[in-house]
Amino acid sequence: MITTQQIKELREQTGLSIMQCKTALEEAGGDNIRAIAILKEKGAEIASKKGGRTLGAGTVVSYIHSGETVGVMLELLSETDFVAKNPEFKVVAKDIAMHIAAMKPADTTELLGQPFIKDPSKTIADIINGTVQKFGERTEIGQFVRYSIN
Repeated sequence: MITTQQIKELREQTGLSIMQCKTALEEAGGDNIRAIAILKEKGAEIASKKGGRTLGAGTVVSYIHSGETVGVMLELLSETDFVAKNPEFKVVAKDIAMHIAAMKPADTTELLGQPFIKDPSKTIADIINGTVQKFGERTEIGQFVRYSIN
């Protein structure tokens, strides 16, 4: 039997809904690691299903690294303003901008394949898929530019 505590812990780790966490834990027989893998897989499936939807909104964020010698501007696209204005969506955009400042990807393809600087067990593509799963909308990285004095 899956406990409320297990669901709570998985929800804190993933930020996903209680029902998604409960279902994943049930499918994984209570194994937290397996449940995370299931959620990751389902996130990719959900993202691929939403791939044809129109991106009509988004947010632009900037990140200036301490020392003010590296900066990034990033456009993270979504379907609606409702999602684009969500503070959690903006945190994702800011985290990706920080990642770009640190990892210097040449383009979006390279960026999506890179291990996320805050959690190397996930790629940036995993972060995007998790965002799609969490908000239920297609999400994509639009443009980004990295500036550096060095």
